Amino acid sequence: MNATTSVRRRALAAAIMAVALTAAGAVPAVAAVPSTAAAALAQAPGHGRAAGIAFAGYGDSARLGYQKAVAEQVLRGVFERGDMSVVDRFVRPDYIQHNPLAPDGAAALKAFGTAWRQQYPDATYGIKRVISEGDLVLLHSSVVLAPGTRGIAAIDIFRFRGGRIAEHWDVLQDVPAATANGNDMFSTVSRPQTEVPGPAYLTAYDKKLVTAFVEQYLVKKDLSAIDTYVGPEYHQHNPYIPDGAAGAKAGLGAYYAQFPQLVATPKRVIAEGDLVAVHSHTVNVPGERGQAVVDLFRVRGGRIVEHWDVVQDVPETSANDNTMF
Repeated sequence: MNATTSVRRRALAAAIMAVALTAAGAVPAVAAVPSTAAAALAQAPGHGRAAGIAFAGYGDSARLGYQKAVAEQVLRGVFERGDMSVVDRFVRPDYIQHNPLAPDGAAALKAFGTAWRQQYPDATYGIKRVISEGDLVLLHSSVVLAPGTRGIAAIDIFRFRGGRIAEHWDVLQDVPAATANGNDMFSTVSRPQTEVPGPAYLTAYDKKLVTAFVEQYLVKKDLSAIDTYVGPEYHQHNPYIPDGAAGAKAGLGAYYAQFPQLVATPKRVIAEGDLVAVHSHTVNVPGERGQAVVDLFRVRGGRIVEHWDVVQDVPETSANDNTMF
């Protein structure tokens, strides 16, 4: 992460926090919502839990589809349309917040969203891909604060309880002007070129594979994991690492050499079909606060073929008593 990116992010954080304190956090090619989940969502104007009950008999696919629909509805409502009624409908009053700029609670989320809309009235949330497993939903988005700007790469993670959002984590990173690999931070390059997750029967295998890969290459810093788990076709979206398996080896090898005491701690893994996300805390030097990181991998034929990530420095202070993890 370069110094300019870090300065811009701190300036953005300060601007949002200042407005929040004064006031008191088009969908291209995402997975279609199952009809039962969409119907449940539409039939729950006042209470998200009612929708949770409505699809309970339709199986896991409908439940996951409902969670995706709610997560998208809340993000777009709060940060794109300024519609805080979605918080009353779908967010628990005791909502737990891990974004360091916002306090806990649904009321605080509405205040934060109102401040955001005042600061960035033309902001758009371009949701690129959505995956859900168990009670978790992850959304990978391009957030453009003002027309014509490069914007922010964002990954939001929501945890559900009783059909409503109970907890939230996110990681944000400025989009740079250029990348080391020629790919942007959002597109799908591997084939098939779709953002929709692969079939559900792939989930368990792909999650196990990526978990083993992360343990070896990130936790143990063993770069031979790239030979074992990464395919000859490997597309890189981290803007600072070259494309391909050789680029990953060279980029990560240089990083590990620069920070030999690096410690990476995976916190949660979320998978659906061929997409697997790992939310981690990395500390380059002992005693530092470190970074919040989400890596998103695509698997095909038992090999990893594509990688996106978002990295954010952990700030010194937080508006809530929770960590980013």
